[in-house]
Amino acid sequence: MLKKLFSGLFGGGDEKPKGAAAAEPVEYKGYQIVSEPANQGGQYRVSGWIRKPVEGGEPLEHRFERSDMVSGREACDQLMVSKAQRFIDDVGDEMFTSR
Repeated sequence: MLKKLFSGLFGGGDEKPKGAAAAEPVEYKGYQIVSEPANQGGQYRVSGWIRKPVEGGEPLEHRFERSDMVSGREACDQLMVSKAQRFIDDVGDEMFTSR
């Protein structure tokens, strides 16, 4: 009980935003967009993965995180796909290079 109290006061502990189950991938211009929103107090944060399959190897992956919060899971998935499509159009394969 004291551990829970102190972790709440000082921001420690194991409490992290809980991720929702990943949605089915959406194909877009050779990429796969996977919505995997973080559930934060009844709202969902837009986040997930953008993957690009590679012949004979591991797919390239980019973690896609945004600050947008949405009240419903379905709306969050739709917003994730929309933002990821724009990101793909703007950045393309550059998202996989280290900066």
